[in-house]
Amino acid sequence: MTMTIAEADKILSTCFAPWVLELRLVVESLGEDRAVLRLPWSERLAREGGGLSGQALMAAADTATVIAVSAARGGFVPMTTVQQSTSFQRAVTGSDVRIEAVLTKLGRRTAFADITLGDAESGALAARASTVYALLG
Repeated sequence: MTMTIAEADKILSTCFAPWVLELRLVVESLGEDRAVLRLPWSERLAREGGGLSGQALMAAADTATVIAVSAARGGFVPMTTVQQSTSFQRAVTGSDVRIEAVLTKLGRRTAFADITLGDAESGALAARASTVYALLG
């Protein structure tokens, strides 16, 4: 039971802390087991040398997982991150980031996802993450 992008946008605007909203994430597509978001390039999120900060990328991966779980369940339910592991492979400079969260297992009480983060212009892989969520509702 996949949600619409408008429903996902509403989750983004109402269920996250104000600092997450400042990432200006955009939902690009949804599927029964995935969500694709875009993190727009911003100097505010860049570190020395011009690469996007790891903290911004990790928050984007975490947020994309919430949207993917919500899409798979047909709406938002309270959930919390139990574990997140991120491996950074290259810096993203001057380009948006495409984030794809794919659910690898969705149970009644837990969800597991693999997330890829790549340079939206070149397609080059920037980072991989895996998350585990506890579903509370």
